[in-house]
Amino acid sequence: MTKSKKPDFRPNEFVVYPAHGVGRIVSIEEQEVAGFVLELFVISFEKDKMTLRVPTHKATDVGMRSLSSPDLVTKALDTLKGKARVKRAMWSRRAQEYEQKINSGDLMAIAEVVRDLHRSDDQREQSYSERQLYEAALERLTREVAAVSGVDEAGAQKKVGDVLVGRAA
Repeated sequence: MTKSKKPDFRPNEFVVYPAHGVGRIVSIEEQEVAGFVLELFVISFEKDKMTLRVPTHKATDVGMRSLSSPDLVTKALDTLKGKARVKRAMWSRRAQEYEQKINSGDLMAIAEVVRDLHRSDDQREQSYSERQLYEAALERLTREVAAVSGVDEAGAQKKVGDVLVGRAA
């Protein structure tokens, strides 16, 4: 069993946990679990009213990462300007792929999902499951854009929305 190196995250730092998006490390604490003393990152997801404890030695294994660089955020926003690439596979297969991209925590993959599922006012309406996936991807994207840009979520949502609206024009 290889021991992965302990990541260099600090309290009050924003991190991205793949399955939940952007959270803030509240503290690093030790806790006894099944007779073992574990060092844990305590991560708070304010909007979801959720707290997650991740063993420090497993953080990188589960895909926890620092926020994206401003350059990567710019690239992700540029991705939104592109033309939607929708595969001709069955919806269930595509939905599964979109779900995997969203839960990967990869900002570029999430931006691709937002781009592919975005509907302008003159396009046909989304199905319920399509809208759920779109909103989940959009929320993950805007939370990371907000954290990286240092703006609130409303400001990030406007930024992302402007890019999407500009694409349709």
